[in-house]
Amino acid sequence: MRIIYYCQHIWGIGHFFRTLEICRTLKDHDIILVTGGPEVTVDLPAHVRSFRLPGLMTDRNYDGLFPTDTDRTLEDVRRERKKMFYSLFEKERPDALIIELYPFGRKAFGFELNPVLKDIRSGRLKRAAVFCSLRDILVEKSDQAAYEARVVDVLNRHFDALLIHADPKLMTLDRTFSRVGDLVIPVVYTGYIAPEPPPVSGRSLRRQLGIDDRALFIVASAGGGKAGIVLLEPLLESLAYLNLGREIHLYVFTGPFMPEEEFTSLARQSNANIKVRRFTSRFLSYLTAADLSVSMGGYNTSMNILTTGVPALIWPYPGDHEQGLRAAHLADIGAAGVIRAKDLRPVRLAELVQSRLVTATRSHCQVDLKGAVRTADWLIGYMKDEMNSSVRAVGRKPRSDTF
Repeated sequence: MRIIYYCQHIWGIGHFFRTLEICRTLKDHDIILVTGGPEVTVDLPAHVRSFRLPGLMTDRNYDGLFPTDTDRTLEDVRRERKKMFYSLFEKERPDALIIELYPFGRKAFGFELNPVLKDIRSGRLKRAAVFCSLRDILVEKSDQAAYEARVVDVLNRHFDALLIHADPKLMTLDRTFSRVGDLVIPVVYTGYIAPEPPPVSGRSLRRQLGIDDRALFIVASAGGGKAGIVLLEPLLESLAYLNLGREIHLYVFTGPFMPEEEFTSLARQSNANIKVRRFTSRFLSYLTAADLSVSMGGYNTSMNILTTGVPALIWPYPGDHEQGLRAAHLADIGAAGVIRAKDLRPVRLAELVQSRLVTATRSHCQVDLKGAVRTADWLIGYMKDEMNSSVRAVGRKPRSDTF
């Protein structure tokens, strides 16, 4: 089976890595991963081909789209992307198209997505099954009613199923989208997308880093990094106020998109016990080794916390309510403490860190974290049913599937 998987990240890297994890599980199929945000350096599996569109991104305030190549105009980039994406379908003739987030988000990319969706349905392009890949929580909109009406219309006209990467025991889509019941396509809860850490990776990493078993090891992270300075700066200052009678090691991962001047400012504070890095491909191993994680509350980091069970403090990004809602649920099940805006002072942050280090133990929450495998299994089953059926069903009734 040939699958085109479209993932457009414009601010952070969570969308990209969640998509990549699903692609990994579809190992017996030909995957073409279409991206078009700031480039992320990563080794792709052998069965995944990269197809990069000219880059578009936004700033930390979500203030419009900008070409990643500053010598190009937005209109020029949009025109080239639209042509490239359509031509890809004409050439590759995929069996399926998976679109990450759209139409729930990325409305600004309808200029390149809608012509393909329309012509798949009209028959101008080869028939392909179309799926939406969606995280657990949506951001609020200024006109929620109009937004939901548009999303329902696009899904019902152009998509074959909605795959929600969440465990409905923890979070359901109707918490942030009221019109789920108006969808006439299958709505599938796959479980959360969470890669598993390598076995015994924590103990091995501590030895490699020279961190004694009696020492305390804190790992701090800020997702993509554009907003991370607000958390990481006071955290570094808070170490001076910790009084635990044990050596403390702090590794900080700022994220690849933190502005250079902010990264440099944090990196100047590095010493024998403090290391500041942009990124690591071994992040799960670091969390497995750590005594505490201090982070923002994005989807991927939250799932990393759950899968490793590391005691955690989460600062939800205040730009929208998505991270706050997720952090509150993790706090309810005992998986994390929440850092509020008033806590972002070195003395107060030191109190929270010290309390969490003293009282928290590794958690073992009963949350479905097998979403990547279950997504692949569902997609493969659906496509087999389609191939075995000579006529597509007409007038489908609403259905809700959960693994």
